[in-house]
Amino acid sequence: MGKRKQPFGYKMKLGEIVPQPQEAEAVRSIYLQYLAGASFKQLAEQLQTEDVPYDEDKSWNKNMVARILEDDRYIGEKEFPALIPTEQFHAAQERRKEMCPEYKQTPAQKELRKLCGSTVPDSVARKVLKILNQMVDDPQIIKIETSGVPTTEDIRRLQQELDTLLQTPPVDADTARQKALEVASLKLASVKTEEYESHRLRRIFGSQAKLWELDANLLRQSIRKITYDSKTVKVLLKNNQVLEECDDT
Repeated sequence: MGKRKQPFGYKMKLGEIVPQPQEAEAVRSIYLQYLAGASFKQLAEQLQTEDVPYDEDKSWNKNMVARILEDDRYIGEKEFPALIPTEQFHAAQERRKEMCPEYKQTPAQKELRKLCGSTVPDSVARKVLKILNQMVDDPQIIKIETSGVPTTEDIRRLQQELDTLLQTPPVDADTARQKALEVASLKLASVKTEEYESHRLRRIFGSQAKLWELDANLLRQSIRKITYDSKTVKVLLKNNQVLEECDDT
């Protein structure tokens, strides 16, 4: 697994995000060559021959190039130092729109669109990824509201009838078996779905390795809906718990 902590082009130095010289130069080159007509595939193939890996154990591919060409942090957004002019970034976005057949959504991007109800900015995808990794790091943040075994009037009545059958010889085995199944069925149906889903989610995230990009299957397994505004992303889990990630202010 890779060890990248910052977006390609940056590094941490004395607690501050600063440009990583070789990577920053590669980012500038990617934008210049893309605006000059190079395709994602051509850029990925060229970068693969150069001694500037995207991540230490990952080969360059078209998706990596696409992510760099859509990341607004390279123009100084979100407290990142600018690596390219704003005009160059917007020009690249215009070319991407014109070349849309070249850019295909990944399964994770398609799933994210379903959950949000529309195409989402890259900043939203990053916040969703952060929320998922919080659960990977600590599955205990997934709340379990213990409901216990409910004792409704119907269950109490059936349980009393079953106890009476079992304590009154001769025992009618078939009737007692049927009554026991009815009691068990009612108890199972009464257990809260949220509790089951919480245990299931803890198992999933407890065995999940840290994510470096969104995974379509994990999104389907864990999330019911995603909403967002300019600063906050809210994720509704399958157990109806809401987790959120906000911009630092």
